[in-house]
Amino acid sequence: HSSQTICSFNETCCMSFLQYLPSTAVNTTLQLQELRERMLPLNISAYIIPGTDAHLSEYIAPRDARMAFMTGFTGSAGTAVVTQTKAALWTDSRYWVQAERQMDCNWELEKDETQGDYGVNLESSNRSLKSIPVNLVDQVWKDRPSIPPDNLTLLPDRVIQRSWQMKVEQIRNQMRDNPYKPTALLLSALDETAWLFNLRGSDIPYNPFFYSYTLLTIDEIWLFLHTVRVTEELKVYLNASCEGPLCVQLKSYESILDHLKTYVAQPDIKVWIGTEYTNYALYEVITPADKLMTSSYSPVLTTKAVKDETEQRILREAHVRDAVAVIQLLMWLEKTVPKGKETELTAAEYVNMCRGKQKDSRGPSFETISASGPNAALAHYSPTEATSRRLTVDEMYLVDSGGQYLDGTTDITRTVHWGTPTALQKEAFTRVLMGNIEISRTIFPSGTREPHFSICHHFGVGLNYGHGTGHGVGNYFGVHEWPVGFQGNNIPFRAGMFTSIEPGYYKENDFGIRIEDVAVIIPVQTKYGQDYLTFDTVSLVPYDRKLIDTSLLSSEQLQWLNKYYKTIRRLLGPELDKQGLNEEKDWMFRNTEPFMASGSSASVCSSSLTLIVLPVALFHIV
Repeated sequence: HSSQTICSFNETCCMSFLQYLPSTAVNTTLQLQELRERMLPLNISAYIIPGTDAHLSEYIAPRDARMAFMTGFTGSAGTAVVTQTKAALWTDSRYWVQAERQMDCNWELEKDETQGDYGVNLESSNRSLKSIPVNLVDQVWKDRPSIPPDNLTLLPDRVIQRSWQMKVEQIRNQMRDNPYKPTALLLSALDETAWLFNLRGSDIPYNPFFYSYTLLTIDEIWLFLHTVRVTEELKVYLNASCEGPLCVQLKSYESILDHLKTYVAQPDIKVWIGTEYTNYALYEVITPADKLMTSSYSPVLTTKAVKDETEQRILREAHVRDAVAVIQLLMWLEKTVPKGKETELTAAEYVNMCRGKQKDSRGPSFETISASGPNAALAHYSPTEATSRRLTVDEMYLVDSGGQYLDGTTDITRTVHWGTPTALQKEAFTRVLMGNIEISRTIFPSGTREPHFSICHHFGVGLNYGHGTGHGVGNYFGVHEWPVGFQGNNIPFRAGMFTSIEPGYYKENDFGIRIEDVAVIIPVQTKYGQDYLTFDTVSLVPYDRKLIDTSLLSSEQLQWLNKYYKTIRRLLGPELDKQGLNEEKDWMFRNTEPFMASGSSASVCSSSLTLIVLPVALFHIV
């Protein structure tokens, strides 16, 4: 057990030391005092404050940042616990420095992983987990932000292949076919309801979601949301004025718990939930146990993961326009950085501006990671006025950015150097690129789970990276769309899924490298096997030629790279012509010149990869 005690937890002591804390620390004495006062009459020994919202979302709205309000810590991962005498925060190693800067002496930083299952761990120490009907932090938080008044957005027909009625029947068929015969499906994740009804909102920064739940039965639909947002047009669209299996009954967002209790009280019912996104308050009312059916993910999430033909086509189209914006950024930086006036912040603002000019743009899909030199070694760094570094030809620069478009969500990372890279930087970049290429060109059986083998080229020379290799990407949804990706708890790969591929390398206090593309999984013909798959890259921005050591690349890797560059020319050339961007087109053609084969021993690792790694992947088939 490792912990960092910032000060004694006596509030008087803390008040006397506040003047010595960094200016970035937040004084939390008053909110802690009031929270503890509210805990006393409820006989609460310890109060848990998670870093997520009621939908267990990865990205949350400012009004749900309860952990940040209580602790001062604004990182995206963590759990806070408050007792009458102590207050502690658990977060992972990415955020230790940030937590120490932001928290005052009331808080103790626990440098351990947060426990995933509170109940099991509490039982072993003769303590119990109890829920209470009110949120004590909300009572303390006097100026908590309100819900945005924005109306919901109905997706236009041109980006939809399946109507919401078709999707409802598709999910109901899965309920009927399930051997456990659920009578209802509870949807808690915000993207589940948005997908089911082809609706979008703006409640979560960078994510087009709206606060909602859905309870779907074989013959009824209940949609729980803030009904003031529902226009007359939307009521007609949802068949809200009728009764029947394809008529949506609109209920207030706050009534979900009472409605679920009423439904569960009936005989012969069974409610299906996805445990990854259902909160404890909803889970505990589905009793007795024989009325509950669980899976890690709901059938909506697993169905949504496989894009239909229209979704695949328009997501590809969104990446073409997005590539134009990224090329505009890289070309502009190439011209302006030598003048010494641009910063990480101005670069981030520029790429956001370029994306904003593209058709159907709906803003960035996350806060742009614009990082130079040692800042690029921090995987989740985003520049601020206080931290933004001036860009220079002497340092590497990493930009991880993405856009929301009406027809798709994008995410791409490029790493560049405008001067002369060191031998280590060039080799590290090339090996990261080799990892990206090897994943992208690998052929694997349908149903393979987590083919995590890009590190072949890293391990051989002692290089590695400490983040996931990839994640799902949505159609005007979240930039991280689970459960697709390369993590162990993701679902098996199937044709029609989109995932990022993003190996990297980070040298602390020096530089960082990440090469990220989005790819769609497609069927591929093999000599003997059937139902095999591979990746087709849909991101269309060339890599920095200055950082590629072609002597390390195998002939197969060079062949893949040159084919990819031909694809960029074929798809991006007409779009640049259409937009009248002649200078950008010239830049693109210069940077997609084919590479000449140089002959190398790298083919040993490369050619054996399919033979060695694919059998490993086979063990993960379900």
